[in-house]
Amino acid sequence: MTKILLNALLPVFFTLSLGWFAGWRKIIDNRQLLSINILLMNFALPVSLFVAMARTPMAMLKDEGLLVAALAIAMVVIYALTWTIQRRFFHRSKQAAAVQSLTVAFPNCAAVGLSLLPAVFGPGSTAVAAIGIAVGAIIISPLTLAILESEQRLADGVKTDTKLDFLYAIGRSFRRPIVFAPIAGLLMTVSGVGLHPLVAPTLMLLGQGAAGIALFLTGLILSAQPFRWSKDMSMGVLLKNVAQPYGMFLLLHLVHIPPVAAAEAVLLTAVPAGFFGTVFGARFGVQAPEASATLITSTILSAVTLSLVILWIQHP
Repeated sequence: MTKILLNALLPVFFTLSLGWFAGWRKIIDNRQLLSINILLMNFALPVSLFVAMARTPMAMLKDEGLLVAALAIAMVVIYALTWTIQRRFFHRSKQAAAVQSLTVAFPNCAAVGLSLLPAVFGPGSTAVAAIGIAVGAIIISPLTLAILESEQRLADGVKTDTKLDFLYAIGRSFRRPIVFAPIAGLLMTVSGVGLHPLVAPTLMLLGQGAAGIALFLTGLILSAQPFRWSKDMSMGVLLKNVAQPYGMFLLLHLVHIPPVAAAEAVLLTAVPAGFFGTVFGARFGVQAPEASATLITSTILSAVTLSLVILWIQHP
């Protein structure tokens, strides 16, 4: 069992630590990450997701409908809970609440999920991580961007409509490579076209580095974030590391889903908080120290919570 945990978690936390060290020692400027972010989000990760979905057997996809719905529910519910807590109990601004809600609700599938799930379940589970990224990128990321953009326009004295902004944000999200790449791969599988034998190895020369780049980037982002303990941060970590995977476990007991897919979904929601919130916040100049602290603490504590979930999966 120790060997299983080490094989699954050691590569993840080593690469995270390497990125953090590079940022902490200023080997890489951890405040100027735009180029690395573009490399990951516009090239390496979309290519990896496209190939993962295009290689997914049709029989497996037929079982993924409930999984997509379950992941969407898990993310939306935690997003709504975090938003409510941020606004009513901690009296955060809408922008700060949106950043924290996305940080808590959207697991770091791009970094931890893409490398962890194949280590535990085998290469076929890459498609599940890809589905998790697509669900978060299509549903709660556009909502966050709509709130941030609306509040920014209001601050500039421009009349705005959050509902219309949300619809526009969803439309724009489908133009992002990280969203349309897995959808294109899915359409190839459904249509029965399949990938030419030369295409997959050609694309994966870049795509196979996506998980490592994402983990390293997460470490760089962590090294640049200030840490401040607060009740707000503690609540975010509790919702992310405990409530979301446990809620997914309870939800999957209500629907008929294959045991392996259920275990993959629970492990995916046990993945720590993602960096999308802090990236979006930085783009709009939002000061959200609670999101930064949540990102740091959730990632550190996930060494324990992920180990517990993996142990449960091995001995249900």
